[in-house]
Amino acid sequence: MLVDAHGRVVNYVRLSVTDRCNLRCTYCMPANMKFEQASELLTDDEIVRLIKILSFDGITKIRITGGEPFLRPNLISLIDKLKSIDGIEEVAITTNGVLTKKYIPDLISLGINNINLSLDTLDAAKFEKITRRNKFKDVQECFNIMLSHDMQVKINMVVMENVNTDEINDFAELTCLQPVSVRYIEEMPFNGQGNGFSGINWHYQRIIDTVKSKYELIKLTDAPNTTAMTYKIPGYYGNIGVIPAYSRTFCGTCNRLRISATGSIKTCLYGNHMLNVRDLMRSKDFEDRNIRSGLHAAINARFIDGFEAEKYFIQDQKESMSIIGG
Repeated sequence: MLVDAHGRVVNYVRLSVTDRCNLRCTYCMPANMKFEQASELLTDDEIVRLIKILSFDGITKIRITGGEPFLRPNLISLIDKLKSIDGIEEVAITTNGVLTKKYIPDLISLGINNINLSLDTLDAAKFEKITRRNKFKDVQECFNIMLSHDMQVKINMVVMENVNTDEINDFAELTCLQPVSVRYIEEMPFNGQGNGFSGINWHYQRIIDTVKSKYELIKLTDAPNTTAMTYKIPGYYGNIGVIPAYSRTFCGTCNRLRISATGSIKTCLYGNHMLNVRDLMRSKDFEDRNIRSGLHAAINARFIDGFEAEKYFIQDQKESMSIIGG
């Protein structure tokens, strides 16, 4: 198993398959984002090799992220290969929904039922302002089609002061008649702008209190290793949750590893890139056992929490969520 120095077992990988995106969300990347050359990204064969190594050491769940994952050519074929790896029990996807609609039949055929949809507003004009693209209708249509196919949809809403806090309860209302989960996410300092981040006013408790100002909330039992505190409005079909991504209250049970599209390993969202497995795999001198040793060493060096990791964080560039992989 992959176990860090604090006794936490790592069994979940967030795998970025591309750094490219068809939106330019203000909290995620700059408008003039420069992307990596295709040759710098992990190939399908390299990804499959890496996941086989990780599954041997106890990784059971993969979440496909980006950028926008459906911008990667032949993504469905890659997912099919990942699902066939021994030990991999679940493959899920996070998408912005712009291109996803036409792939829904393929996803259903592969048994991919767990979709996180990034959506920060229910207003078309505001959507264009946040994303710098006029694609709200495409995302809305994708959302409705996924629900019509009984897919397990979670909406990820990044809560931003003076942007969309007036819609917090509008998102809660989405759970009334539909089996959808809404996840409010604290804004994080990874926007690629390099303009600093002094903290947030809309922390998880304020978000919860805002929902409580209109609705009664029943606290649900949170799943093991989850990042969300989950609630239900009595009589409503779906549920809501709040992810303290900046407050970092869930670090003590963190079970995840992040792999960027270029093969860079992050054991903590707020920490440094620990090693690059792409470079190891492309070296003739490195075998799977050497890669496995590097991964174990990186995980063993993981800090106790995101605050401790942040103290030692060396930012060589303007980090963005699209580079980190979400």
